[in-house]
Amino acid sequence: MKRILIANRGEIARRVIRTAHAMGIETVAVYADPDATALHVREATLAFALGGTTSAESYLRVERLLEAARATGADAIHPGYGFLSEDARFAQAVQDAGLCWIGPPPAAIRALGSKSAAKALAAAQGVPCLPGYAGEDQSDGRFAAEAERVGYPVMVKAVAGGGGRGMRQVSEAAQLPAALASARSEALAGFGNGELLIERALLHPRHVEVQVFADTHGHCIHLGERDCSVQRRHQKIIEESPSPAVDAALRERMGACAVALAQGAGYVGAGTVEFLLEGEDVSPPGRPKAKHAPSGGSAAHAVASVGAQFFLMEMNTRLQVEHPVTEALTGLDLVEWQIRVARGEPLPLAQHEVRLQGHAIEVRLCAEDERFTPHTGRVLHFAAPLSTEFTSAFAVAPLNASARPTLRFDHAIERGSEVTPHYDAMLGKLIAHAATREAAIDALVQALGQTELLGLPTNRAFLAECLAHPQFRAGQALISFLAGEADAVRDVLLKKELLAHSQYGLAAVLTQNWTDLGLPCSFPRPLRLRHRDTTMSLAVQALGAGRWQVQPAGSRTPAAQPLQITALPDGAVQCVQGGVAQRVQVAHAGGQRWHLQAGAVDWWLDDVSLLPAARAGAGTGATELRAPFNGRVVNVAAVVGRALAAGDTAVVIESMKLEHSLAGTAAATVAEVLVSPGQQVAPGQVLVRFAALMPAASGETRA
Repeated sequence: MKRILIANRGEIARRVIRTAHAMGIETVAVYADPDATALHVREATLAFALGGTTSAESYLRVERLLEAARATGADAIHPGYGFLSEDARFAQAVQDAGLCWIGPPPAAIRALGSKSAAKALAAAQGVPCLPGYAGEDQSDGRFAAEAERVGYPVMVKAVAGGGGRGMRQVSEAAQLPAALASARSEALAGFGNGELLIERALLHPRHVEVQVFADTHGHCIHLGERDCSVQRRHQKIIEESPSPAVDAALRERMGACAVALAQGAGYVGAGTVEFLLEGEDVSPPGRPKAKHAPSGGSAAHAVASVGAQFFLMEMNTRLQVEHPVTEALTGLDLVEWQIRVARGEPLPLAQHEVRLQGHAIEVRLCAEDERFTPHTGRVLHFAAPLSTEFTSAFAVAPLNASARPTLRFDHAIERGSEVTPHYDAMLGKLIAHAATREAAIDALVQALGQTELLGLPTNRAFLAECLAHPQFRAGQALISFLAGEADAVRDVLLKKELLAHSQYGLAAVLTQNWTDLGLPCSFPRPLRLRHRDTTMSLAVQALGAGRWQVQPAGSRTPAAQPLQITALPDGAVQCVQGGVAQRVQVAHAGGQRWHLQAGAVDWWLDDVSLLPAARAGAGTGATELRAPFNGRVVNVAAVVGRALAAGDTAVVIESMKLEHSLAGTAAATVAEVLVSPGQQVAPGQVLVRFAALMPAASGETRA
């Protein structure tokens, strides 16, 4: 193997490139037109233009990828994750072309790629599965009958694919038809296969997965588990290892089942077997918990009860997004293992030689707001936290309580990067590894606060608040964690944003023209600065030398201590008031709009000083429903003349591989529908007009 073509993009392409180059193997990057100058293209040995803009026009074109391999002299293909990584036809085409496929055999992908087939294979291997239905009769009537047999609540799932797409939880029979239709639509769009299955839904489980590895010599081992219970839209955003609910005995049981499933399928390479874990020690807060005791190294975590039950969800026949968590704990380079196994080498370790050191946690940094709505846009400023350079040296020294945490940041972000609607919203992964779970959490919270990314909304602050949440810190966050706690997390974020806005918001406006900072002025300058629906009216007077007197407009109270604003060499500013200094990063987003960050808090600000006071203080309520982002219209529920209640879906848009229901927050009558299914829409485009005034649209993301 001399040259590997990576049939992917972004951070996973960069990840494979680094290991390949460290092994002395050349690489080939492929790219769609928008990725022509992307980091993975510049870092590879060679690059090949696939053409096109969307995934279907580029990264999903099998013949074009094979043509790229022939043109560049590549003798192997690594699929990364997503795109064609779990497509048995692609794997077979690679092998038929005489190339080395760095992945499992096509037969194993076919056997495990379908959730229904995987469950049948699992049952034959003695792996526990939830009761459900995965038959050929895909009619709504059959699903309704099977749901009654299984008992509500049930989970509707796409047979193909993964990533949380095509999944719906149904609590009662009346919800089933809409859930089936929506899941089919999303599965067809995402995987080209609209077949579904249903299974009994567990209301308060954990999501625990086991990393397995197999070679061509009949050896198969597991590398411990990862707890992926903190999810939104059925997609993971926080992953950790070891799981707070898994002890050594349960790890051995789950690992044995995972290995049995892989061997039953004739598996080779890296794979992940995903389970739902249920039992006394994974119950919601308020119920008795197990005592904490150390296991699997020095990380303390809850000892799982002997009666804890686990059930197979699916097996992912590829490298997982969260594989760095396992790499941190084991000190192993899993991409290197993939390459060596693909070359026919035996696994470097036997099961008894695998060692898990300390605790590791990963968060997925995504271009989405606190309501989990994805956003597109351009990165106006980016700076990674200190000590997060990727390293291909994976050796892990024995950890002790005094060992310093290590950080890793896998990403493909740089200033000027364009986040488009054609791919999912993930920007990168930040991973902390420490001797204890508590130390890993603290290090990751600090690193998120040091990560500077301005120009579009991200979940950076939301992730930090989730990590700091008492329920997560106690190791009791289940799959239902965000369903119950997301609003409380948003309330905390909003309070912090408003406080930062009141203290440092005017730094954005005052630094727009630095010449003002040296000119004292005897007259106060009126400013009105809006964040969300809150407008701050101020009287600001220049005192000279970067000092400003700031007080609420019209206030007769004595002025507060002056605010000192100083430009820093890296483009940020330092705000000092009352002896307290705060670094504030500012990005001008065009017009009178700014994006600011002060530590772990970031917020958007509009200078509405020149608007009439009534408009300056108003929100964005209107008689129009507008698209919040780029996307394709999937369904239009609004009908002219028909009344919609608050929260009723008016339009469904697909963007970043997910469907998003757009609804008004107040009752209104539809006056005009301006879009139709299949139509592409742009941010701000009017979709529906209403006959009565209604507040701005809200987006509910479905997956």
